Amino acid sequence: MAKYDNSFTDELRQRLSLVDVISRRVPLTKKGQNYWGCCPFHNEKTPSFSVSEEKGFYHCFGCGEHGDIISFVMKNENVDFKTAITELAEMAGLKLPEIKQKSKQQIENEQTYIDITEKASKIYEELLYSESGKHALEYIKNRGFSDEMIKKYRIGYAPKNNIISSTFKYVKKDKLLSTGLVRNGDYGLYDFFRDKLMFPIFNPHNQIVAFSGRSLDGSEPKYINTPDTDLFHKRQTIFGFNFARDAIHCQNRSIIVEGQIDAIQMQCHGFPETVAPLGTSLTEDHIAILCKSNRNITFCFDGDNAGQKAAMRACLLVLPFLRDNSEIKFAFVSGGKDPDEILKNSGEEEMRKIINKSTSLIDFLWNITNKNYLINTPGGRSQAEKFLQDCISKIKDKILQNEIINEYNSRKFNQWHKWKKQTYTPDIELPDVDSMTIKILKSIIQKYPELSEKYIDFLTSLHISFDEEVEPTDLDLKNADNFIISLQIQKSLQELNKQKQEILKKLNESLTQENSDKLKEINNKILEITKKQESLIDIQ
Repeated sequence: MAKYDNSFTDELRQRLSLVDVISRRVPLTKKGQNYWGCCPFHNEKTPSFSVSEEKGFYHCFGCGEHGDIISFVMKNENVDFKTAITELAEMAGLKLPEIKQKSKQQIENEQTYIDITEKASKIYEELLYSESGKHALEYIKNRGFSDEMIKKYRIGYAPKNNIISSTFKYVKKDKLLSTGLVRNGDYGLYDFFRDKLMFPIFNPHNQIVAFSGRSLDGSEPKYINTPDTDLFHKRQTIFGFNFARDAIHCQNRSIIVEGQIDAIQMQCHGFPETVAPLGTSLTEDHIAILCKSNRNITFCFDGDNAGQKAAMRACLLVLPFLRDNSEIKFAFVSGGKDPDEILKNSGEEEMRKIINKSTSLIDFLWNITNKNYLINTPGGRSQAEKFLQDCISKIKDKILQNEIINEYNSRKFNQWHKWKKQTYTPDIELPDVDSMTIKILKSIIQKYPELSEKYIDFLTSLHISFDEEVEPTDLDLKNADNFIISLQIQKSLQELNKQKQEILKKLNESLTQENSDKLKEINNKILEITKKQESLIDIQ
């Protein structure tokens, strides 16, 4: 089939109204945001055929037919892709670009490639249930995979020997090497995947174009993928997309998780719209592919630091694709677990709670900014402003960009610049800081802003605004650091003494071993902190 550059088909979709094209064949009535009519692909009396101009696709809730403006013309008029494109190009007033047909040799090479990977997959599938694959089968069964799941996703086992290179020994060497299944060694060809749990990787036409192999002995890396080939590019391939594509349309979103097993478990337990990148970091190409199916994406990562970093990277990648009909969210799985474990131990409902509690992109970016910058100081706010501006500048939709700027300006005015007027009730009531100490602290922070980062939690607990300009301090960096440490120690002692008084009061009312032990613990802490204070004085 002839292929046109994606930019041309995208321009067709942009220029032509889906509602206009379909309404020429199907009477449509607007209800809410969508248009409805009787499905042209099956007989019905009650309209169940929905057309979304905003999202650019139609869907029949009766027969399940689904597609975009091009697929509608193809199906409705029973024509091929080229004919449909030609008709739509005439309607849009566009000239068809020149295309290059694949040569006969290219077509033959691609078919040979697919034949080899298909046969290799069948070999791996059979070996999973053999004696040599016993440990691999036990592993995947322990991860909660049923025989039905294994069969659907065609999971297999690559043995320790060179099963592929020996099976395909009569295939031309260059054709076998082109699949990435074997490599050239000093003694001939050898298998690229050995002693691995094998996950086939499908293209959008459900053809196997590559494999992802998981180690079974705990060795790193956990996953290795087929090297890039003529038919497979990791940066442009999304694991599970062939299974999830229709669900992404129906659920009106995609969910991105971090690994293949997570994606399969999510797809089989109530979240069929789930996909995963292939062992590599998420790429711009992955986002582009998903956005063509649906611009609503929920990223689901671990709640640890690595997961937060992955989420921030995903946020920066998705910003250029943001539109006013996009809904980008971030969900985090806490407790060092992943979706696979949550589903296995707590069930689908718990996972659904995590997805439903996801944070919008606007709130996520705002929270990250407030977490990483000391917005109680002019310097910290300046850094935070620059960070937000840099992120927002990536948004290509200028109207949306301005709306987000207005939203953040409102938040900054109410939460940053009115910080002194905010009511805040701390968990414990800290003693007031005298005015002289406040001035010294302000002068220290203004002269040594790096100390504000170092002692951010303590300085925030004092509820002091550092906006006021004061005389610069004469203290050098070391003594300025010691001044803050001394103040921390003083505060700790005051709080411990307060706790001690409360315990003594309880002792008078009721003498218990628990209260007595608590008093002893507090006295020991007071002694320890006092020694630190004395040692600090000696240093000074």
